[in-house]
Amino acid sequence: MSAEFIPVWRAVTPELAKELIDFWRDTGAIADEAAAKQRVQQVVCVARDGEGKLCGVGTAIIKVIPRLRQPMYYYRQFFAKTLRGKHQELAFFQRCKQVLQEYNTALAQTESLGILLEIENEKIAVAYKQAVIPGFDAVFIGYSPRGLQLRVSYFDNAELKQPVRPRTLPAAAQGIQIARRGTNPPLSGTAMLSGSITTEKVP
Repeated sequence: MSAEFIPVWRAVTPELAKELIDFWRDTGAIADEAAAKQRVQQVVCVARDGEGKLCGVGTAIIKVIPRLRQPMYYYRQFFAKTLRGKHQELAFFQRCKQVLQEYNTALAQTESLGILLEIENEKIAVAYKQAVIPGFDAVFIGYSPRGLQLRVSYFDNAELKQPVRPRTLPAAAQGIQIARRGTNPPLSGTAMLSGSITTEKVP
């Protein structure tokens, strides 16, 4: 099965937003409409099959975790069952990373050093035993509060910013992250996409 990867970062139309909400509900990824509406604003790319139907979504949001103290795009991607097992996961991730890097580089002041991944998919976690995965370009940096692999894929020429002070990270020991705009939930299972290459177990 071939799929087309379409960038929609910061350009989600009302029509696409409705389509995404329906897609997440119908696939069982996000049943709560309020959570789905919030996630819509984080969509980087969508994948469409040969008939033009949605079959994949990549999302990102700025977060800071205590161990890095640097802003990163916390990335998640979800594939419908029709796209799973078609060896499109890496290519889709790479396209989303390219979109985010180009956007970030074009800003007057960059907002992220790269992409942060939390590996919940058990098959992928078992397969990814190397500290640096060839081709994936994701470096192992430890484990999340849930005991899941954390990996970082830095953008080209990423430069460190002034570190976020620990005192500005509420409940840091529990893994609470601070987003660029306000506070976001920790790296937990709440409202996360099932079936994701980087985060969730396949149902």
